[in-house]
Amino acid sequence: MAEFGRTRGKRQEDGGLGSVLDLLLANARLVLGVTGAAVLAIATLAVKRLIDRATSPRDEGDPKAEQKTLEESWQDLALIKATPKPPKKQRREDLSEPLLSPARPPVPAPRVCSAPLETPRVESTPPRCLTLQEKLLSHYSSRLAVPEVQVSLAPQLARSICAQLQNFLRSKCPELPFGSLFLSGPLLDGLGALTADHIHLMLPVVLDTMLWSLIPGEDTVVRNPQYWMIKRTDLEYFPRGCSAWDRFIVGQYLSSNALNETLHKMLVASINWPAIGSLLGSVIHPVVASQELKLEVKHDQVELSIILFPVVEMEDKVLLAAPPEGLVENLWLQSFYRAEVSKVKELDAGDSGARQHCLRILNGVCKSHPALHKLSGSPLTHVVLHLSATSSDWAEESLADRFQQVLEELVGYLEKGVLPSYFNHKINLFCELSEDEIDEMGFMLYRAISEPELLLKEK
Repeated sequence: MAEFGRTRGKRQEDGGLGSVLDLLLANARLVLGVTGAAVLAIATLAVKRLIDRATSPRDEGDPKAEQKTLEESWQDLALIKATPKPPKKQRREDLSEPLLSPARPPVPAPRVCSAPLETPRVESTPPRCLTLQEKLLSHYSSRLAVPEVQVSLAPQLARSICAQLQNFLRSKCPELPFGSLFLSGPLLDGLGALTADHIHLMLPVVLDTMLWSLIPGEDTVVRNPQYWMIKRTDLEYFPRGCSAWDRFIVGQYLSSNALNETLHKMLVASINWPAIGSLLGSVIHPVVASQELKLEVKHDQVELSIILFPVVEMEDKVLLAAPPEGLVENLWLQSFYRAEVSKVKELDAGDSGARQHCLRILNGVCKSHPALHKLSGSPLTHVVLHLSATSSDWAEESLADRFQQVLEELVGYLEKGVLPSYFNHKINLFCELSEDEIDEMGFMLYRAISEPELLLKEK
């Protein structure tokens, strides 16, 4: 009876367990699919067998029964291991959905829109760094190029004023043998005009070589080879009055200062500039307080400064009535401007070089920089001429290299405090610069060697 109860209880337990397993197997196909349901059924069967053996009475002491039970256990474990694992299902993100959700209808394929695709956005690329060559050319084209109106109008005004002044001198001073006035300067010669605002007016002083001779600057009291004196000769045979220029003699020498003072009085007090200006559509004023013979011209389209230079040409020398400041008033400054322009153009014509282009940029940079403006003009030209003797590549493509090399040469000359003239090595073109000016220029150019862009910044 007791055995029957145990058997009944076991059947009830088996029935309850079987009901649970049946329920799981019934829903396994829906949840796990065909492959998953097969795997679960095999595993469930193996587990059920293990439970049955564990709860069923064993025949203790029967080695065959124990061996059979052990073999069946190995078979069940092997069956479980040999069963292929179902593919991993994607993790459910929405746990609020029911476990047995109805099958969803198939999602229709997306329709292709016939509208044109949106143009993809192109990201802007960062600006490209310019080379020194490109910066120099840009600086020249944007800041150093003189407007065409000024280029044509300024010389035209200057020539008209030149003609008026020539007529006045011939009528006022017919006894003085002045030559024909002519224009000069960077605007006309192409070596570095920032704007069309400066033109030189050259007034030739014609001397009789039988009555005048040149004295080198080394033999004068200033001991400067850049200045000359013009001496009146043979006074015992040709006394004063034989030359029209004897009225400007001071101590047997033709005084540049005396000639300038006479011309200055004429410009300021003797010429009717308002009438001349009205004929030219401009306003002309002589500068009274200047030591230079200077005229200021204002036109609707250009403002112009004209400086008059008396000039003597003797023995292949060009001498200007531009004495240094001080007590010595008989000195004449030797000018190499005409030779400079001629030599630079000759070298450029010989090798298709860019020396003139380089000089225009250098002059523009130095004129616009407060610390370097005294280097513009002749000093820069002579540095380029010296450099041309050692550097043969002056092509347009090498402009940046030559520009930087000129800066290096300038620093070297400033360190020595001496820049010898290309045409006369005895002449030091830095002789009139103070030590402070040399130091300031040298410091600025030394920095510019490693960073040339410093010189191209807006001032």
